[in-house]
Amino acid sequence: MHRRIIVPGALGAASVLLAIPASAAAPSPGAPGIGDPYYPAYGNGGYDVSHYDLRLTYRPDSDRLEGTATILARTTEDLSRFNLDFLLDVGEVRVNGAKASFTTSGEHELEITPKRPLAKGTPVTVVVRYGGVPSSKEAYGFTGWHRTPDGGVAANEPEAAWWWFPSNDHPLDKATFDVSVQVPDGTQAISNGTLRSKSSRLGWTRWNWRSDKPQATYLATLAVGRFDLTTGTTESGIPVVNAYSVDLGANDGAARASVERTGEVADWLSGYFGPYPYNALGGYVPNTDTGYALETQTRPFYSPRQFANGSNVSVVVHELAHQWYGDLVSVRGWKDIWINEGFARYAQWLWSEHEGEGTARELADYTYASHPADDPFWTVRPGDPGPENQFDIAVYDRGALAVHALREAVGDEDFFAILKGWPAKYAHGNASVADFRRYAEEVSGEPLSALFDTWLFQPSKPEAPAARAASLAKAADTPAQPRSWRKIAATNDVHAH
Repeated sequence: MHRRIIVPGALGAASVLLAIPASAAAPSPGAPGIGDPYYPAYGNGGYDVSHYDLRLTYRPDSDRLEGTATILARTTEDLSRFNLDFLLDVGEVRVNGAKASFTTSGEHELEITPKRPLAKGTPVTVVVRYGGVPSSKEAYGFTGWHRTPDGGVAANEPEAAWWWFPSNDHPLDKATFDVSVQVPDGTQAISNGTLRSKSSRLGWTRWNWRSDKPQATYLATLAVGRFDLTTGTTESGIPVVNAYSVDLGANDGAARASVERTGEVADWLSGYFGPYPYNALGGYVPNTDTGYALETQTRPFYSPRQFANGSNVSVVVHELAHQWYGDLVSVRGWKDIWINEGFARYAQWLWSEHEGEGTARELADYTYASHPADDPFWTVRPGDPGPENQFDIAVYDRGALAVHALREAVGDEDFFAILKGWPAKYAHGNASVADFRRYAEEVSGEPLSALFDTWLFQPSKPEAPAARAASLAKAADTPAQPRSWRKIAATNDVHAH
Protein backbone atom coordinates (compact mmCIF):
# COMPACT_ATOMS: atom_id res chain seq x y z
CA MET A 1 0.00 0.00 0.00
CA HIS A 2 1.00 3.59 -0.46
CA ARG A 3 2.02 5.52 2.59
CA ARG A 4 -0.93 7.57 3.81
CA ILE A 5 -0.93 10.60 6.05
CA ILE A 6 -4.07 11.20 8.09
CA VAL A 7 -4.35 14.61 9.71
CA PRO A 8 -6.78 15.56 12.46
CA GLY A 9 -9.65 17.80 11.51
CA ALA A 10 -9.41 21.41 12.54
CA LEU A 11 -11.83 22.75 15.15
CA GLY A 12 -13.80 25.78 14.06
CA ALA A 13 -14.04 28.93 16.16
CA ALA A 14 -17.61 28.17 17.22
CA SER A 15 -18.00 31.15 19.52
CA VAL A 16 -17.19 33.56 16.69
CA LEU A 17 -19.40 31.83 14.13
CA LEU A 18 -22.40 31.75 16.44
CA ALA A 19 -22.22 35.50 16.80
CA ILE A 20 -22.74 36.07 13.08
CA PRO A 21 -26.07 35.26 11.41
CA ALA A 22 -25.65 32.77 8.59
CA SER A 23 -27.03 35.24 6.04
CA ALA A 24 -24.38 37.78 7.01
CA ALA A 25 -21.39 35.42 6.97
CA ALA A 26 -18.64 36.48 4.58
CA PRO A 27 -17.55 34.07 1.81
CA SER A 28 -14.92 31.66 3.09
CA PRO A 29 -12.44 29.18 1.57
CA GLY A 30 -13.76 25.78 0.59
CA ALA A 31 -12.43 22.87 2.63
CA PRO A 32 -9.18 21.30 1.34
CA GLY A 33 -10.77 17.85 1.69
CA ILE A 34 -14.24 16.44 1.00
CA GLY A 35 -14.46 14.91 4.48
CA ASP A 36 -13.32 11.30 4.04
CA PRO A 37 -11.68 10.14 7.31
CA TYR A 38 -9.42 7.68 5.46
CA TYR A 39 -7.96 10.41 3.24
CA PRO A 40 -8.74 13.83 4.73
CA ALA A 41 -6.94 15.78 1.98
CA TYR A 42 -8.67 14.00 -0.93
CA GLY A 43 -11.41 15.86 -2.74
CA ASN A 44 -12.45 19.38 -1.83
CA GLY A 45 -15.34 21.28 -0.32
CA GLY A 46 -17.58 24.08 -1.57
CA TYR A 47 -18.55 22.96 -5.05
CA ASP A 48 -19.84 20.06 -7.14
CA VAL A 49 -18.45 19.25 -10.59
CA SER A 50 -20.78 18.23 -13.43
CA HIS A 51 -18.33 17.92 -16.36
CA TYR A 52 -14.63 17.80 -17.22
CA ASP A 53 -13.45 18.78 -20.70
CA LEU A 54 -9.78 17.85 -21.12
CA ARG A 55 -7.85 18.89 -24.21
CA LEU A 56 -4.36 17.41 -24.05
CA THR A 57 -1.13 17.00 -26.00
CA TYR A 58 1.26 14.23 -25.01
CA ARG A 59 4.82 13.54 -26.23
CA PRO A 60 5.75 9.90 -25.52
CA ASP A 61 9.50 10.40 -26.00
CA SER A 62 9.75 12.94 -23.16
CA ASP A 63 6.62 12.09 -21.14
CA ARG A 64 5.60 15.72 -21.51
CA LEU A 65 1.87 16.38 -21.03
CA GLU A 66 0.29 19.75 -21.78
CA GLY A 67 -3.36 20.50 -21.41
CA THR A 68 -6.32 22.75 -20.86
CA ALA A 69 -8.97 21.53 -18.44
CA THR A 70 -12.39 23.17 -18.52
CA ILE A 71 -14.36 22.26 -15.42
CA LEU A 72 -18.09 22.95 -15.07
CA ALA A 73 -19.30 23.09 -11.48
CA ARG A 74 -21.82 24.64 -9.11
CA THR A 75 -20.98 26.15 -5.75
CA THR A 76 -22.48 24.61 -2.62
CA GLU A 77 -21.50 27.51 -0.35
CA ASP A 78 -20.29 31.10 -0.59
CA LEU A 79 -16.65 30.78 -1.65
CA SER A 80 -13.75 33.18 -1.39
CA ARG A 81 -11.35 30.44 -2.50
CA PHE A 82 -11.47 26.77 -3.49
CA ASN A 83 -9.08 23.90 -4.14
CA LEU A 84 -8.47 21.38 -6.88
CA ASP A 85 -6.38 18.23 -6.50
CA PHE A 86 -3.45 18.45 -8.91
CA LEU A 87 0.32 17.99 -9.26
CA LEU A 88 1.46 19.33 -12.64
CA ASP A 89 2.68 22.89 -13.22
CA VAL A 90 -0.08 25.44 -13.77
CA GLY A 91 0.37 28.40 -16.09
CA GLU A 92 -3.01 30.11 -15.87
CA VAL A 93 -6.38 29.74 -14.16
CA ARG A 94 -9.59 31.50 -15.15
CA VAL A 95 -12.84 31.45 -13.22
CA ASN A 96 -15.93 32.51 -15.17
CA GLY A 97 -13.65 34.06 -17.78
CA ALA A 98 -11.59 36.22 -15.43
CA LYS A 99 -8.00 35.46 -14.45
CA ALA A 100 -7.73 34.02 -10.96
CA SER A 101 -4.74 33.89 -8.66
CA PHE A 102 -3.47 30.48 -7.59
CA THR A 103 -0.87 28.78 -5.45
CA THR A 104 -0.06 25.28 -4.27
CA SER A 105 -0.14 23.80 -0.78
CA GLY A 106 0.21 20.43 0.91
CA GLU A 107 1.04 17.37 -1.15
CA HIS A 108 -1.39 17.91 -4.02
CA GLU A 109 -3.54 21.01 -3.50
CA LEU A 110 -4.05 23.74 -6.09
CA GLU A 111 -5.59 26.75 -4.28
CA ILE A 112 -7.57 29.09 -6.53
CA THR A 113 -8.78 32.57 -5.56
CA PRO A 114 -11.27 34.00 -8.06
CA LYS A 115 -11.31 37.69 -8.86
CA ARG A 116 -14.67 37.98 -7.14
CA PRO A 117 -16.19 35.72 -4.46
CA LEU A 118 -18.59 33.06 -5.69
CA ALA A 119 -22.12 32.97 -4.29
CA LYS A 120 -23.68 29.69 -3.20
CA GLY A 121 -25.68 27.88 -5.87
CA THR A 122 -24.15 29.57 -8.91
CA PRO A 123 -22.65 27.82 -11.96
CA VAL A 124 -18.88 28.15 -12.29
CA THR A 125 -16.56 27.54 -15.24
CA VAL A 126 -12.92 26.94 -14.30
CA VAL A 127 -10.21 26.80 -16.98
CA VAL A 128 -6.77 25.52 -16.00
CA ARG A 129 -3.83 25.60 -18.43
CA TYR A 130 -1.01 23.32 -17.38
CA GLY A 131 1.95 21.17 -18.35
CA GLY A 132 4.63 18.93 -16.93
CA VAL A 133 6.19 15.49 -16.84
CA PRO A 134 3.79 13.23 -14.88
CA SER A 135 6.41 10.57 -14.11
CA SER A 136 8.50 13.18 -12.29
CA LYS A 137 5.73 13.94 -9.78
CA GLU A 138 5.12 12.17 -6.49
CA ALA A 139 2.75 12.71 -3.57
CA TYR A 140 2.91 10.88 -0.26
CA GLY A 141 5.91 8.98 -1.64
CA PHE A 142 4.23 7.35 -4.65
CA THR A 143 3.10 8.02 -8.21
CA GLY A 144 -0.15 7.19 -9.95
CA TRP A 145 1.41 7.60 -13.40
CA HIS A 146 3.09 4.61 -15.05
CA ARG A 147 5.80 5.32 -17.60
CA THR A 148 5.94 2.72 -20.36
CA PRO A 149 8.55 2.16 -23.10
CA ASP A 150 6.28 3.92 -25.61
CA GLY A 151 4.29 6.35 -23.46
CA GLY A 152 2.45 6.48 -20.17
CA VAL A 153 -0.65 5.32 -18.28
CA ALA A 154 -2.82 6.93 -15.61
CA ALA A 155 -4.56 4.20 -13.59
CA ASN A 156 -4.58 3.90 -9.81
CA GLU A 157 -6.90 3.71 -6.80
CA PRO A 158 -7.89 5.63 -4.74
CA GLU A 159 -6.15 8.35 -6.75
CA ALA A 160 -4.89 8.81 -10.32
CA ALA A 161 -6.28 12.11 -11.57
CA TRP A 162 -3.67 14.38 -9.94
CA TRP A 163 -1.05 13.33 -12.49
CA TRP A 164 -3.01 14.31 -15.60
CA PHE A 165 -5.93 16.63 -14.83
CA PRO A 166 -7.09 18.94 -12.00
CA SER A 167 -10.18 17.62 -10.22
CA ASN A 168 -12.33 17.20 -7.15
CA ASP A 169 -10.80 13.80 -6.56
CA HIS A 170 -13.24 11.72 -4.55
CA PRO A 171 -16.00 9.30 -5.65
CA LEU A 172 -18.62 11.54 -4.01
CA ASP A 173 -18.22 14.03 -6.86
CA LYS A 174 -18.92 12.19 -10.12
CA ALA A 175 -19.04 13.96 -13.48
CA THR A 176 -19.19 13.36 -17.21
CA PHE A 177 -16.01 13.59 -19.30
CA ASP A 178 -14.75 14.64 -22.72
CA VAL A 179 -11.09 13.65 -23.19
CA SER A 180 -9.32 14.86 -26.35
CA VAL A 181 -5.68 13.79 -26.70
CA GLN A 182 -3.21 14.77 -29.42
CA VAL A 183 -0.33 12.33 -29.91
CA PRO A 184 2.26 11.70 -32.65
CA ASP A 185 1.02 9.74 -35.66
CA GLY A 186 1.41 6.01 -35.11
CA THR A 187 0.64 6.35 -31.40
CA GLN A 188 -2.75 5.62 -29.88
CA ALA A 189 -4.53 7.39 -27.01
CA ILE A 190 -6.98 5.25 -25.03
CA SER A 191 -9.53 6.57 -22.54
CA ASN A 192 -13.01 5.82 -21.19
CA GLY A 193 -16.30 5.72 -23.05
CA THR A 194 -16.88 5.97 -26.78
CA LEU A 195 -14.40 7.12 -29.41
CA ARG A 196 -16.28 10.04 -30.95
CA SER A 197 -13.71 10.93 -33.60
CA LYS A 198 -10.09 10.62 -34.71
CA SER A 199 -8.25 12.98 -37.05
CA SER A 200 -4.66 13.50 -38.23
CA ARG A 201 -2.82 16.66 -39.21
CA LEU A 202 0.83 17.61 -39.61
CA GLY A 203 2.19 14.49 -37.96
CA TRP A 204 -0.24 14.44 -35.05
CA THR A 205 -3.41 12.43 -34.42
CA ARG A 206 -6.16 13.60 -32.10
CA TRP A 207 -8.35 11.05 -30.30
CA ASN A 208 -11.66 12.26 -28.87
CA TRP A 209 -13.32 10.11 -26.18
CA ARG A 210 -16.59 10.76 -24.34
CA SER A 211 -18.03 9.35 -21.10
CA ASP A 212 -21.61 10.58 -20.94
CA LYS A 213 -22.57 8.92 -17.65
CA PRO A 214 -21.34 10.12 -14.23
CA GLN A 215 -17.85 8.83 -13.49
CA ALA A 216 -15.64 9.06 -10.41
CA THR A 217 -12.32 10.79 -11.04
CA TYR A 218 -10.19 7.76 -10.08
CA LEU A 219 -12.09 5.76 -12.71
CA ALA A 220 -10.98 8.12 -15.48
CA THR A 221 -8.00 6.68 -17.35
CA LEU A 222 -5.50 7.68 -20.01
CA ALA A 223 -3.09 5.37 -21.83
CA VAL A 224 -0.78 6.54 -24.60
CA GLY A 225 1.48 4.19 -26.54
CA ARG A 226 1.50 1.83 -29.49
CA PHE A 227 -1.61 -0.33 -29.24
CA ASP A 228 -3.47 -2.78 -31.42
CA LEU A 229 -7.19 -2.00 -31.18
CA THR A 230 -9.92 -4.58 -31.69
CA THR A 231 -13.61 -3.74 -32.02
CA GLY A 232 -16.82 -5.68 -31.72
CA THR A 233 -20.33 -5.66 -30.30
CA THR A 234 -21.83 -7.60 -27.43
CA GLU A 235 -24.86 -9.80 -27.97
CA SER A 236 -26.86 -7.07 -26.22
CA GLY A 237 -25.59 -4.44 -28.68
CA ILE A 238 -22.88 -2.62 -26.67
CA PRO A 239 -19.84 -1.58 -28.77
CA VAL A 240 -16.56 -3.05 -27.49
CA VAL A 241 -13.10 -1.51 -27.95
CA ASN A 242 -10.11 -3.41 -26.57
CA ALA A 243 -6.46 -2.34 -26.80
CA TYR A 244 -3.24 -4.34 -26.44
CA SER A 245 0.26 -2.95 -26.33
CA VAL A 246 2.25 -4.15 -29.33
CA ASP A 247 5.07 -5.01 -26.89
CA LEU A 248 3.28 -7.56 -24.70
CA GLY A 249 5.56 -10.33 -25.94
CA ALA A 250 4.77 -13.79 -24.57
CA ASN A 251 1.78 -12.43 -22.62
CA ASP A 252 -0.02 -11.23 -25.73
CA GLY A 253 -1.95 -14.39 -26.56
CA ALA A 254 -3.14 -15.02 -23.00
CA ALA A 255 -4.16 -11.37 -22.62
CA ARG A 256 -6.24 -11.46 -25.79
CA ALA A 257 -7.77 -14.85 -24.93
CA SER A 258 -9.00 -13.27 -21.70
CA VAL A 259 -9.94 -9.69 -22.55
CA GLU A 260 -11.58 -10.60 -25.88
CA ARG A 261 -14.27 -12.36 -23.80
CA THR A 262 -15.27 -9.01 -22.27
CA GLY A 263 -18.57 -8.82 -24.18
CA GLU A 264 -19.52 -12.37 -23.24
CA VAL A 265 -18.72 -11.76 -19.57
CA ALA A 266 -20.62 -8.45 -19.46
CA ASP A 267 -23.71 -10.06 -20.95
CA TRP A 268 -23.44 -12.91 -18.43
CA LEU A 269 -23.05 -10.51 -15.49
CA SER A 270 -26.14 -8.58 -16.58
CA GLY A 271 -28.16 -11.68 -15.69
CA TYR A 272 -27.13 -11.17 -12.06
CA PHE A 273 -26.69 -7.38 -11.78
CA GLY A 274 -29.17 -5.98 -14.31
CA PRO A 275 -28.57 -4.35 -17.71
CA TYR A 276 -25.03 -3.19 -18.44
CA PRO A 277 -25.16 0.47 -17.37
CA TYR A 278 -23.03 2.20 -20.04
CA ASN A 279 -22.90 2.64 -23.81
CA ALA A 280 -19.27 1.53 -24.18
CA LEU A 281 -17.24 -1.48 -23.11
CA GLY A 282 -13.74 -2.89 -23.41
CA GLY A 283 -10.39 -3.27 -21.70
CA TYR A 284 -6.76 -2.42 -22.31
CA VAL A 285 -3.42 -4.06 -21.54
CA PRO A 286 -0.47 -1.65 -21.70
CA ASN A 287 3.15 -2.69 -21.39
CA THR A 288 3.49 -1.77 -17.71
CA ASP A 289 5.42 -3.49 -14.93
CA THR A 290 2.59 -3.08 -12.41
CA GLY A 291 0.85 -6.14 -11.00
CA TYR A 292 -2.69 -4.90 -10.50
CA ALA A 293 -5.83 -4.42 -12.56
CA LEU A 294 -8.37 -1.61 -12.13
CA GLU A 295 -12.04 -1.12 -12.97
CA THR A 296 -11.58 2.12 -14.94
CA GLN A 297 -15.11 2.86 -16.10
CA THR A 298 -16.18 1.12 -19.34
CA ARG A 299 -12.57 0.12 -20.11
CA PRO A 300 -10.70 -1.69 -17.31
CA PHE A 301 -6.93 -1.58 -17.06
CA TYR A 302 -5.08 -4.92 -16.92
CA SER A 303 -1.42 -5.49 -16.17
CA PRO A 304 0.40 -7.96 -18.45
CA ARG A 305 1.37 -9.83 -15.29
CA GLN A 306 -2.26 -10.86 -14.88
CA PHE A 307 -1.71 -13.16 -17.86
CA ALA A 308 1.85 -14.35 -17.21
CA ASN A 309 0.63 -17.88 -16.40
CA GLY A 310 -1.90 -18.10 -19.20
CA SER A 311 -5.37 -16.77 -19.85
CA ASN A 312 -7.43 -15.68 -16.86
CA VAL A 313 -11.03 -14.72 -17.57
CA SER A 314 -11.63 -14.56 -13.82
CA VAL A 315 -9.82 -11.22 -13.55
CA VAL A 316 -11.98 -9.90 -16.39
CA VAL A 317 -15.06 -11.01 -14.44
CA HIS A 318 -13.75 -9.17 -11.36
CA GLU A 319 -13.15 -5.86 -13.13
CA LEU A 320 -16.38 -6.00 -15.11
CA ALA A 321 -18.39 -6.77 -11.97
CA HIS A 322 -17.08 -3.45 -10.68
CA GLN A 323 -18.88 -1.65 -13.51
CA TRP A 324 -22.00 -2.21 -11.38
CA TYR A 325 -20.46 -2.58 -7.90
CA GLY A 326 -18.00 0.31 -7.62
CA ASP A 327 -18.61 2.33 -10.78
CA LEU A 328 -22.39 2.57 -11.22
CA VAL A 329 -22.79 2.58 -7.43
CA SER A 330 -19.67 4.06 -5.86
CA VAL A 331 -18.54 4.18 -2.27
CA ARG A 332 -19.85 6.97 -0.08
CA GLY A 333 -16.53 6.88 1.77
CA TRP A 334 -13.44 4.77 1.20
CA LYS A 335 -14.28 2.74 4.30
CA ASP A 336 -17.17 1.25 2.28
CA ILE A 337 -14.76 -0.58 -0.02
CA TRP A 338 -16.39 -3.96 0.79
CA ILE A 339 -19.30 -3.08 -1.48
CA ASN A 340 -16.80 -2.93 -4.33
CA GLU A 341 -14.43 -5.77 -3.58
CA GLY A 342 -16.60 -8.32 -1.76
CA PHE A 343 -19.09 -8.41 -4.60
CA ALA A 344 -16.49 -8.38 -7.38
CA ARG A 345 -14.84 -11.38 -5.72
CA TYR A 346 -18.22 -13.08 -5.32
CA ALA A 347 -18.81 -12.56 -9.04
CA GLN A 348 -15.67 -14.64 -9.61
CA TRP A 349 -17.20 -17.39 -7.44
CA LEU A 350 -20.38 -17.26 -9.53
CA TRP A 351 -18.28 -17.48 -12.70
CA SER A 352 -16.56 -20.54 -11.25
CA GLU A 353 -20.01 -22.14 -10.91
CA HIS A 354 -20.81 -21.11 -14.48
CA GLU A 355 -17.62 -22.74 -15.74
CA GLY A 356 -18.14 -25.90 -13.69
CA GLU A 357 -14.94 -25.34 -11.72
CA GLY A 358 -16.37 -25.13 -8.21
CA THR A 359 -19.56 -23.77 -6.70
CA ALA A 360 -19.79 -20.62 -4.61
CA ARG A 361 -20.43 -22.77 -1.54
CA GLU A 362 -17.37 -24.92 -2.26
CA LEU A 363 -15.26 -21.79 -2.62
CA ALA A 364 -16.73 -20.39 0.60
CA ASP A 365 -16.00 -23.64 2.43
CA TYR A 366 -12.43 -23.74 1.17
CA THR A 367 -11.78 -20.07 1.95
CA TYR A 368 -13.24 -20.39 5.44
CA ALA A 369 -11.31 -23.57 6.26
CA SER A 370 -8.04 -22.23 4.83
CA HIS A 371 -7.70 -19.61 7.57
CA PRO A 372 -7.42 -20.90 11.16
CA ALA A 373 -8.91 -18.83 13.97
CA ASP A 374 -5.54 -17.27 14.85
CA ASP A 375 -4.81 -16.16 11.27
CA PRO A 376 -4.42 -12.33 11.08
CA PHE A 377 -6.78 -12.62 8.09
CA TRP A 378 -9.68 -12.52 10.57
CA THR A 379 -8.49 -9.34 12.30
CA VAL A 380 -9.19 -7.25 9.19
CA ARG A 381 -12.73 -5.89 9.23
CA PRO A 382 -14.00 -5.65 5.63
CA GLY A 383 -16.78 -3.26 6.62
CA ASP A 384 -14.26 -0.68 7.83
CA PRO A 385 -10.72 -2.02 7.21
CA GLY A 386 -8.80 1.23 7.69
CA PRO A 387 -6.70 2.86 4.96
CA GLU A 388 -3.75 0.56 5.68
CA ASN A 389 -5.90 -2.52 4.93
CA GLN A 390 -8.17 -1.10 2.27
CA PHE A 391 -6.93 -3.62 -0.32
CA ASP A 392 -6.02 -6.44 2.05
CA ILE A 393 -6.91 -9.92 0.82
CA ALA A 394 -9.44 -10.19 3.67
CA VAL A 395 -11.49 -7.39 2.10
CA TYR A 396 -11.83 -9.62 -0.95
CA ASP A 397 -12.07 -13.13 0.49
CA ARG A 398 -13.65 -12.45 3.88
CA GLY A 399 -15.75 -9.91 2.02
CA ALA A 400 -16.98 -12.62 -0.35
CA LEU A 401 -17.65 -14.90 2.63
CA ALA A 402 -19.89 -12.15 4.02
CA VAL A 403 -21.77 -12.04 0.71
CA HIS A 404 -22.24 -15.81 0.79
CA ALA A 405 -23.36 -15.67 4.43
CA LEU A 406 -26.02 -13.18 3.35
CA ARG A 407 -27.10 -15.56 0.59
CA GLU A 408 -27.48 -18.42 3.07
CA ALA A 409 -29.36 -16.23 5.53
CA VAL A 410 -31.99 -14.82 3.14
CA GLY A 411 -32.22 -17.60 0.53
CA ASP A 412 -31.48 -17.49 -3.19
CA GLU A 413 -34.66 -15.75 -4.29
CA ASP A 414 -34.15 -12.71 -2.08
CA PHE A 415 -30.36 -12.79 -2.46
CA PHE A 416 -30.44 -12.53 -6.23
CA ALA A 417 -33.16 -9.89 -6.02
CA ILE A 418 -30.82 -7.87 -3.78
CA LEU A 419 -27.89 -8.45 -6.13
CA LYS A 420 -29.82 -7.02 -9.08
CA GLY A 421 -31.87 -4.40 -7.26
CA TRP A 422 -29.00 -2.66 -5.47
CA PRO A 423 -27.31 -1.21 -8.60
CA ALA A 424 -30.68 0.03 -9.85
CA LYS A 425 -31.58 1.73 -6.56
CA TYR A 426 -28.35 3.75 -6.29
CA ALA A 427 -27.48 4.02 -10.02
CA HIS A 428 -24.87 6.71 -10.78
CA GLY A 429 -24.71 7.60 -7.10
CA ASN A 430 -22.95 6.65 -3.88
CA ALA A 431 -23.85 4.39 -0.99
CA SER A 432 -22.43 2.96 2.23
CA VAL A 433 -22.27 -0.46 3.87
CA ALA A 434 -25.06 0.70 6.18
CA ASP A 435 -27.17 1.61 3.14
CA PHE A 436 -26.62 -1.88 1.75
CA ARG A 437 -27.63 -3.56 5.00
CA ARG A 438 -30.84 -1.53 5.14
CA TYR A 439 -31.61 -2.38 1.53
CA ALA A 440 -31.00 -6.09 2.10
CA GLU A 441 -33.31 -5.97 5.13
CA GLU A 442 -35.97 -4.17 3.11
CA VAL A 443 -35.91 -6.77 0.32
CA SER A 444 -35.61 -9.85 2.53
CA GLY A 445 -37.73 -8.74 5.48
CA GLU A 446 -35.01 -10.18 7.73
CA PRO A 447 -33.09 -8.40 10.53
CA LEU A 448 -29.46 -8.51 9.36
CA SER A 449 -27.54 -6.29 11.80
CA ALA A 450 -26.04 -9.25 13.68
CA LEU A 451 -24.98 -11.01 10.48
CA PHE A 452 -23.30 -7.90 9.07
CA ASP A 453 -21.59 -7.19 12.38
CA THR A 454 -20.27 -10.76 12.62
CA TRP A 455 -18.92 -11.03 9.09
CA LEU A 456 -17.85 -7.46 8.39
CA PHE A 457 -16.93 -5.78 11.67
CA GLN A 458 -15.74 -8.32 14.24
CA PRO A 459 -11.93 -8.89 14.29
CA SER A 460 -12.28 -12.64 14.80
CA LYS A 461 -13.26 -15.76 12.88
CA PRO A 462 -17.05 -16.12 12.82
CA GLU A 463 -18.82 -19.36 13.57
CA ALA A 464 -19.71 -21.13 10.34
CA PRO A 465 -23.37 -20.77 9.30
CA ALA A 466 -25.39 -23.96 9.71
CA ALA A 467 -25.31 -24.82 6.00
CA ARG A 468 -21.56 -24.39 5.79
CA ALA A 469 -20.96 -26.22 9.07
CA ALA A 470 -22.86 -29.22 7.71
CA SER A 471 -20.85 -29.08 4.51
CA LEU A 472 -17.56 -28.81 6.38
CA ALA A 473 -18.48 -31.70 8.66
CA LYS A 474 -18.51 -33.98 5.64
CA ALA A 475 -14.86 -33.21 4.94
CA ALA A 476 -12.24 -35.17 6.86
CA ASP A 477 -9.97 -32.14 6.88
CA THR A 478 -9.78 -29.03 4.73
CA PRO A 479 -12.26 -29.26 1.85
CA ALA A 480 -10.86 -30.10 -1.56
CA GLN A 481 -9.47 -27.14 -3.44
CA PRO A 482 -11.93 -26.08 -6.17
CA ARG A 483 -10.52 -26.16 -9.69
CA SER A 484 -11.00 -22.42 -10.07
CA TRP A 485 -9.04 -21.58 -6.92
CA ARG A 486 -5.69 -20.93 -8.56
CA LYS A 487 -7.19 -18.67 -11.22
CA ILE A 488 -9.01 -16.68 -8.56
CA ALA A 489 -5.93 -16.58 -6.31
CA ALA A 490 -3.93 -15.25 -9.27
CA THR A 491 -6.08 -12.12 -9.05
CA ASN A 492 -5.43 -11.55 -5.35
CA ASP A 493 -3.18 -8.61 -6.10
CA VAL A 494 -5.55 -6.93 -8.55
CA HIS A 495 -5.52 -3.80 -6.41
CA ALA A 496 -2.35 -4.43 -4.38
CA HIS A 497 -0.76 -1.16 -5.47
